[in-house]
Formats: sequence, C-alpha cells, structure tokens
Amino acid sequence: MPDLFDAQAEEARRDRAPLADRMRPRTLDEFVGQDHILGEGKLLRRAIEADRVTSVIFYGPPGTGKTTLARIIANTTEATFTSMNAVLSGVKDIREAVQKAKNRLKHHQQRTILFVDEVHRFNTSQQDALLPHVENGTVVFIGATTENPYFEVNNALVSRSRVFELETLDGDALRQVAAMALTDTERGYGDLDVQITEDALAHLIDTANGDARSLLNALELAVETTDPDPEAEGGDAIRIDLQVAEDSIQQRAVLYDKEGDAHFDTISAFIKSLRGSDPDAALYWLARMIYAGEDPRFILRRMLIFAAEDVGLADPQALQVVQSAATGFDYVGMPEGQFMIAEACLYLATAPKSNTAFSYFDALDSVREEQTEEVPNPLKDANRDKEGLGHGKGYKYPHAYREHYTPQQYLPDGMQGTYFYEPSGQGYEQDVAERLSRWRERDADEEVVKRAQRYAEAAKEED
Repeated sequence: MPDLFDAQAEEARRDRAPLADRMRPRTLDEFVGQDHILGEGKLLRRAIEADRVTSVIFYGPPGTGKTTLARIIANTTEATFTSMNAVLSGVKDIREAVQKAKNRLKHHQQRTILFVDEVHRFNTSQQDALLPHVENGTVVFIGATTENPYFEVNNALVSRSRVFELETLDGDALRQVAAMALTDTERGYGDLDVQITEDALAHLIDTANGDARSLLNALELAVETTDPDPEAEGGDAIRIDLQVAEDSIQQRAVLYDKEGDAHFDTISAFIKSLRGSDPDAALYWLARMIYAGEDPRFILRRMLIFAAEDVGLADPQALQVVQSAATGFDYVGMPEGQFMIAEACLYLATAPKSNTAFSYFDALDSVREEQTEEVPNPLKDANRDKEGLGHGKGYKYPHAYREHYTPQQYLPDGMQGTYFYEPSGQGYEQDVAERLSRWRERDADEEVVKRAQRYAEAAKEED
C-alpha cells in the first residue's frame, strides 16, 4: 500500500514534471486528434468507454498519443493496469507480470491489462514468452510502437491483436494542444499572462512536425525562460514573439506561407531549376521547402508530373525513379525519406529533357475541332464481325514481318500524313527519332504507291 511519503513524492514529481507530461490527456474528451479511430461511434472509443478493450497495438509516429491512449484506458478500466517498457524489461519481468495476473484472475476474478511500450524492442524470446498468455486471455495486451508492427512484431502476437494506426497531428490539432496548455490553470500556464504572437505560434507548430510532445517542450522552454515584460499589453505579461520561438526550438523561421505567394513562388523556382538542369539550385529550393515544413508528398507529386512533362522519353527511367522515391518515402517517412526526395531531385535535374508529351494535347485538339472519322476497316475488331461485315480484313500483323514492322494505315482516311509526335533527339529519344524516321519514310513510300494505284484505277474507269 502506498504511504504518505509516496503520495508526497508523487505530488512533487507532478509539480516538477515537464509540461508535456502534465498536459497528458486524462480522458477521451481531452484527447486531441485521431478522429479516424476515436471519433464518436468509432470502435476503439466504444470499447474504451464500455471497458471492453481487447488486445491492441497502437502504431504511429512519436508524439501522436500512443502511450496517452494506454493511460486513458488505465483510468477508465476496472481491470488492473500493469505497464512495462520493452527496453528495460526482460523475460523475467514478463513472467512475474503474468504470474500476478494469474493470481488476480484466480482469487479475485479480475482482469489484467498489460501495456508494453516500444514493443518492437522485444526480441523473439520475449515476445514468445508473452504470446500464450495473450492467447489464453490471462492478460489483455496493449502494445505501443513507432515501427510497423507487421514487420517488427511477432506475427502471432499481431494476429491476436487489433492494430490501430495513429496519424501525425495536423496544424489544427497542434494549435488546439497549445491553446489547452496556455489556458489550463491546473497543469498549464492558464494562471500566467502569456501573450504569443501568431507567427511565433505558427513557427512552433510547423517545426513540431506533427509531434505534440515536441510542441509542448518548445512552448515550455519559451515560457519558462522569458521574463515578464512590463511594457507588454496588460503589464508584466510573458510575451513570446518569433525570435523567442526560434530560440526555444533552435530552428530559424523561413518566410513560407503554405497557401500564399511563398508557397507558389518557391515550388515554381524549384521546377524551373529542374527544367534548367541546375542541380544546385534545385537542391536549394527543395531544402528551403522541406525546412519550412512543406508536405514532402506535394513535392514528390510535382516531380512525378515533371518527369513525364519535362523529361519524357529523353529518359523514360526518370518516371520510374521518382515513383520509386515516392513509394520509398511512404515506407520510410521522415527524416530518412529526405534521401529519396534528394535522389529524385538530382536525377531529374541532370536528366536530358524533352517535352514531347505535349504532342498528346495536339491530338486532343484535333479530336475536339475536327469531325470524327471512322476507324479504318483493317483496324476494326475482327472477333465479332469478321465473317458478316469483313471487319479486320486486310490487317497486317507487324510481328510477321522483318523488324516487326510493315507500312500500314493506322489513322483515318482524311488524316493520312498527319504527324503529332516529333521526337526531340535528346537522350533515348534520339534512338526513337531515328527509328521513327525510317518507319515514316516507308509509310510515305507506301502512300505514294497507293496513290499511284488509285490514279491508275480512276483512269481506267474514265476510259
């Protein structure tokens, strides 16, 4: 049983605890974000409120609320809540926790919830020691991990648990977290007159990168190290401006409005540097965007478009490189994902360039503006109407000819001799240009022969 000294020690610890620990939500109503799993009517919320939580694994980036959710469950359950950290605990600790759980179940018919933080740090033998007791219901297992549990946690343990993925907190959620800390008189700074400028708060939110703990740590440092300003509005207020915010988080603010001119001007400079084949400038603008908190997926999407629009067939590999970078980034995330983004940037900047994909829009204009002509008979589907209507008759199968090519009419009758695509002669497209030139010369010769035949036939009819 805890004595008076334990209670005093716990109270002293809470008073000196970091702001992030003091502001940790105690109930679901205080919890911010993760509406996709904790919104009204969602399965996890219903299970917590009804005290019917089964074995679960919370997976997500730091500062998104994994441990907090476990503590909320501890505050709402009638079961005994036991926690351990996988870094500090071994097989012996697991066996002791399981034995106590068995005794509670046997003598008091009371469930035990076992929370394991950083569960991915358990080795195979530790996970195996826990598995049978999760399986037979001796303990309800709750795990928390920043690593993908499908790769880093025992498959058998994952299969017996429901995995909930927590997402990085967005700007609105972080703003709500900051507001709660600044107004809470019991655990936060509600009893102080803290005046924080909008650009200072925006900087703290941007640099927190979706991590509520990081935001609260920076806010705490800013408040605790700033002397009251007697000249501030209201008198003796703690005024936090952009300079204080930069100092508290040790990162300089960059003028970058994600929805304003800075956003559009910077991405424009980045794309134009890629198009101009200047890898140094491209890296600079890329770094400026990432540093300012631009969504890396937005940058990758723009590079995918660039690979098709500005590199094109001059280097068809470019599209694959950027797609691989985008897939790799989704798998790895930040900060290591910056390697994928940088490699894609350098590849595009140094690749040969061709914008011949725009020829598609010339074809599209032709479709819009000109009367649609019938599909040439040899190109029609022969599977249905070959016998009755002769569809497909006269079609030449290219693979039956030398070089797997033979002159043949593919455009409608009125469009013969129309060219939309003109290869640039850059990189791989130079090979395309040479090959296409040979084919088009053969097509032209074939057309001359056909035209002569038509004239001859018309002359015979006149005679």
